[in-house]
Amino acid sequence: MDREYYDTLVEAIDGLRAQGYSEDFNLSHNCIESSTKNHRILHDEFEIDKFFRFEGESNPDDSSILYAISSSKYQVKGLLVNAFGIYSEDLTDALLQKFL
Repeated sequence: MDREYYDTLVEAIDGLRAQGYSEDFNLSHNCIESSTKNHRILHDEFEIDKFFRFEGESNPDDSSILYAISSSKYQVKGLLVNAFGIYSEDLTDALLQKFL
């Protein structure tokens, strides 16, 4: 099995979009939410299919994590970019555990 690898966040987003991850997700207090507000998906209604970590060239603390997420319940696949780390968000324990 080939390991999927991307050099940059933009390259990863483009590659995953080509694989059908078309929705943009944002973290909310107790769910992930599509940027169009069409879907509010609870922690037990989605899977994290893949994730990629990127660190800033000048500062390793300047990192981003890209999550490829799918929900069979809503028949949607999308991406969530977290630039500061999940720990900085005000999330429910159940949602936080999903990302750890």
